[in-house]
Amino acid sequence: MSSEAVDGAVSAALNGVHVVYLSALGPVPFAAMLLADLGADVIRIDRATGRIDVTGLDLAADPRTRGQRAIGLDLKHDDGVALARRLTERADVFVEGMRPGVAERMGLGPEPLRAANPSLIYARMTGWGQSGPLANTVGHDINYLAVAGGLHPIGPADRPPVVPLNLVADFGGGGGYLVMGILAALLQRVSSGRGQLIDCAMVDGVASLTTMFHGLLPGGMWTDTREANLLDGAAPYYRTYVTSDDRYVAVGALEAMFYAELMDGLGLDVAEWPQQNRSLWPRQREVMAEVFRGDTRDHWVAVFADREACVTPVNTLGEAADSAHLRARSTFVEWGGLVQPAPAPRLSDSPPTARPRSGWSSHTDEILRELGTDTDTISRLRNQGIVS
Repeated sequence: MSSEAVDGAVSAALNGVHVVYLSALGPVPFAAMLLADLGADVIRIDRATGRIDVTGLDLAADPRTRGQRAIGLDLKHDDGVALARRLTERADVFVEGMRPGVAERMGLGPEPLRAANPSLIYARMTGWGQSGPLANTVGHDINYLAVAGGLHPIGPADRPPVVPLNLVADFGGGGGYLVMGILAALLQRVSSGRGQLIDCAMVDGVASLTTMFHGLLPGGMWTDTREANLLDGAAPYYRTYVTSDDRYVAVGALEAMFYAELMDGLGLDVAEWPQQNRSLWPRQREVMAEVFRGDTRDHWVAVFADREACVTPVNTLGEAADSAHLRARSTFVEWGGLVQPAPAPRLSDSPPTARPRSGWSSHTDEILRELGTDTDTISRLRNQGIVS
């Protein structure tokens, strides 16, 4: 993907939108990345003492920091809080991802910030939400996913549920829904002139993502038994298979015409294995597993290359970046020496440009100067440990 804007393109979609957020884990930096990708001016408030993610990933190496600026503040000091407030007075959006009540104790709760800036959209990102008996308890993606019902259906029937990385609660039900709420509030503000308070909880987002299954369950089209349903790996034509080289293919031949192509490509008879005969599924899975195990992944990819059978390789992260299709679409870019997914989705008149990553408090002086802070004051604040 070119880092240059296309001739005649308008400015980025969120150009002129100013976002300030408190450095946090999981969904908050992901949401900040999405907003920055869309063109928002994003400022991250880092702790003055520095921070490394629980994964061991330093901020400067994290692609989620791309397109952002960062200032290091000691928010346990009144002067640090005062500087944070000054940033929010100029902002359109403020995001915090702490447990309920923490921002208030820091002096950065919604009441004083929105009183000083009535148009401010104050977005709160938590796992459990701002209310409820679990609101103040600890947790991570796996816990929110589990309680909201999104973990139990995933995995083989004879083993515990499989953890789907932290894609579902942190990034899907968390960061993705947070951005959706922010965009909706920005749109609503056009007519009202006022900001609003957003309570974004990962349990709510995960529950929302399971909406279809809550529709299937009462109608008898879904059960709470793992690997017994159409989309959970029970169907022999909707699951993964290992190949002779210990790689994998993904099969998604749900429609009858795709299923017929799948069976033909495998040399199996549709009449012998009618698609909707669930009593045959266990044995059919074994038969198809044996066939796929008979040759390499690349062999099967070649077999189905010209067939509409919905058979694809299961790529590793590295293979995905090197996929011919994804290369053709520039789905991955190399920015700052790091191969990473390009911004998504794509807006026709607002193509993304290269966005460097931001290290810990890497723009402190620049941001302070924008607030009108003189050099002597910056030196004093730094000597006192109020800024980093």
